[in-house]
Amino acid sequence: MMNLEKTIEALKSNRMDVHYVRTAEEAKALALSMIPEGSTCVSGGSVTLAETGIIDAIKNGAYHYIDRSLPDLTQEQKDDAMRAAFGADFYLSSANAITEDGELYNVDGNSNRVAALLWGAKNVIVVAGVNKLVKNLDEAVLRVKTVAAPRNAARLSCNTPCAKLGHCISLERNGGMTDGCKTPARICANFTVMAYQRHASRVKVILVGESLGY
Repeated sequence: MMNLEKTIEALKSNRMDVHYVRTAEEAKALALSMIPEGSTCVSGGSVTLAETGIIDAIKNGAYHYIDRSLPDLTQEQKDDAMRAAFGADFYLSSANAITEDGELYNVDGNSNRVAALLWGAKNVIVVAGVNKLVKNLDEAVLRVKTVAAPRNAARLSCNTPCAKLGHCISLERNGGMTDGCKTPARICANFTVMAYQRHASRVKVILVGESLGY
């Protein structure tokens, strides 16, 4: 495991609120305690949030949850739901990787998630298992190329090389962070690093002592 204490202190130094809990159940309870009833909530597509039960709790709780995954939505309605994140009281997500220097590394294809993490929503809650902790940005990039992107591409039935190979094809040619396939289904289009925050406590990080998500 990476240095948990160092990571927590670095996140705090970057003006993010940080909490450590042992279990997914504790993470759910803590996340819900941060969100007042009636708050408008939006989330990114996150296996972690599903595994902790946070999404189900928000959908079925006393909150205004804007759900882009409803089966009968048109593409225009889905787009509107994603844009609603910019005016939400709370945006919930996980992270693709978190470094010991207190950086949140995220990679998106559609990029509604990284956009909302960076700006718009009044509060951001990031929930991440200890499997997301890495030493530095180099390891964060490698983690996305070997774990997060291939597994998410397979989960979403994306017709990409990584979904079939289990790793990004850029690794076969020693490519850098942004190198990858040239397919329309590619889920790695925009790359973001969240470090020192101008708006203190907007980002709240819940680190969980379990392996969660990809």
